Amino acid sequence: MTEPRLRIDARLRNDLTTIAEDVRACDELGFDGAWNTETVNDPFVALTLAAEHSRQVEIGPSVAIAFARTPMTVAYPAWDLQRFSGGRFVLGLGSQIRPHVAKRFSMPWGRPAARMHEFVTALRAIWRTWETGERLDHRGEFYEHSLMTPNFTPAPNPYGPPKVFLAAVGPKMLQTTAEVADGLFVHSFCTERYLREVIRPTLERHRPDGAAPLEIAHSPFVALDEADREAVRRQISFYGSTPAYRPVLDLHGWGDLHDELNALSKQGRWDDMVPLVSDEVLDAMCASGTEEEVAAALHRQFSGLVDRIRFNRPGDIPSPRRFGGLLAALRAQS
Repeated sequence: MTEPRLRIDARLRNDLTTIAEDVRACDELGFDGAWNTETVNDPFVALTLAAEHSRQVEIGPSVAIAFARTPMTVAYPAWDLQRFSGGRFVLGLGSQIRPHVAKRFSMPWGRPAARMHEFVTALRAIWRTWETGERLDHRGEFYEHSLMTPNFTPAPNPYGPPKVFLAAVGPKMLQTTAEVADGLFVHSFCTERYLREVIRPTLERHRPDGAAPLEIAHSPFVALDEADREAVRRQISFYGSTPAYRPVLDLHGWGDLHDELNALSKQGRWDDMVPLVSDEVLDAMCASGTEEEVAAALHRQFSGLVDRIRFNRPGDIPSPRRFGGLLAALRAQS
């Protein structure tokens, strides 16, 4: 039995002026998906342009911040984008961390895994009401959605509701993802070993009987030159200072690195953090070398382990064309 084809995705630049150019390039080069991310822009606005200017690739946010919104405020744009894209939209959601949710978005925080579980359940209840006309009656611990009058009810979607992917690192959010989502976004701060020994077993343990297979999407770091390697090293130093990502380091016996990085981050000593990331840590999370070498490494590590990958070069986001050669080299590995 042959392995399923590894799907290869691109990252879109966030600027609205480049979205059309980027998704056209994704179609032309043969990428399977194109994702933006919520940092300095609202992701749904840009994805409207992406839907308009592409014909083949799946599109979606990787990720939109769920807890900056409510299930209802997410349900509407996701429904519209699924229709407008001809069924190519995937809704990617993430929780973010307490300071951003509470202090940047001024939204409630608490029990994020349980809240995300209900968020997705509520989303599906809303979409089911729009699809079938049944009464909306979601009353949970975190959200209540029990009013939907005809004036505010969209028409049924000919493509059905979009798939929902969740971003997860720790065991509780991984369990939530397995229980309610269609797919998982694996954080870039990850190793092949963490995927094999922690993520996959957790998902398999909690996936309900009879549920469709969970789609696993990873965005491994890639470096095609020394500048790329240093950009990845800097990004790893930032992620490594975050307590939520410590389990990845602990698995490899690198927990002390988190302690050092976390202490320096609290002092604002960001540049001093970078040299602490050794080549051993860097190489465990990043495929480096020529396009052929990176493609071979990605194929060896992730074929059969994940369903799709997206090339991740931190810092300034390049055009998808930057990775056209790497895409071709990875396709040749199949």
